[in-house]
Amino acid sequence: MEIPTLLIQTIMLRPYVFIFLGMSVLASSRLLGWKRTGLMFGLTWITAFLSEFSSTRIGFPFGDYYYTGSTVGEELYISNIPFMDSLSFTFLLHASYCMALMFVLSWKQSDPLSGWDFNQQIRTSWPVILLTTLFITFIDIVIDPIALRGDQWFLGRIYGYPNPGVYFGIPIANFLGWATVGIISIGLYCAVDRVQWVHSPPPQAIVQYNLLLGVGLYYLVLLFNLSVTFWIGEYLIGMVGCLIYLPISILLILRTFGRIPAPALRGSL
Repeated sequence: MEIPTLLIQTIMLRPYVFIFLGMSVLASSRLLGWKRTGLMFGLTWITAFLSEFSSTRIGFPFGDYYYTGSTVGEELYISNIPFMDSLSFTFLLHASYCMALMFVLSWKQSDPLSGWDFNQQIRTSWPVILLTTLFITFIDIVIDPIALRGDQWFLGRIYGYPNPGVYFGIPIANFLGWATVGIISIGLYCAVDRVQWVHSPPPQAIVQYNLLLGVGLYYLVLLFNLSVTFWIGEYLIGMVGCLIYLPISILLILRTFGRIPAPALRGSL
């Protein structure tokens, strides 16, 4: 079947993925501009695809797992990898990056009314890279257990593990794999942002609302997965997810309203 036809079928089969993707691209373009958006999403997709390709053959970095191929002919696959699966990493990384920035950026000292200080050293610093990695790994703690049970909802059973893991069937190696993809993707993006585009700043002065678009997407994805979790009756998985995000959400609210000061950062990559 021709690729354009399969791509259309993929969009029709997984509309929620492409809704999240579209929202993320628009939010990222407002925050970073189209050039940086293309860079971030491109690097993330390539890293995720290569990691999945590798893991389904040699077990690195996600550990041993397999795709069932149950939707071959119904949606687009690249080799044995469903296109939508590796594509999902792109909007999750962007949303996680926005979450990280919310905890790190501070108001401009010279002109606080103009917005948050989005200078290059801060937005490409190690705290941003590590927090982005942490947030994309955290959200997978909610996503993967419900995705593994895809046969109980409209995702379908698209993958599995030869040896079920200790966390609701998910091996710990899977989360280490997500952390690996996260730190490589955001690390490469920040390195290129710092070295290649020093004189090409984002399109406008950073304001809190642009970041909140990405943060809102993060919580929309989280809410979607938690809702499906409770809908299919996996209450324990849902409660664990809520407990994980309760302290994070409280800290985020306090940070948003300026009750927690930003760290004083001077370092960079």
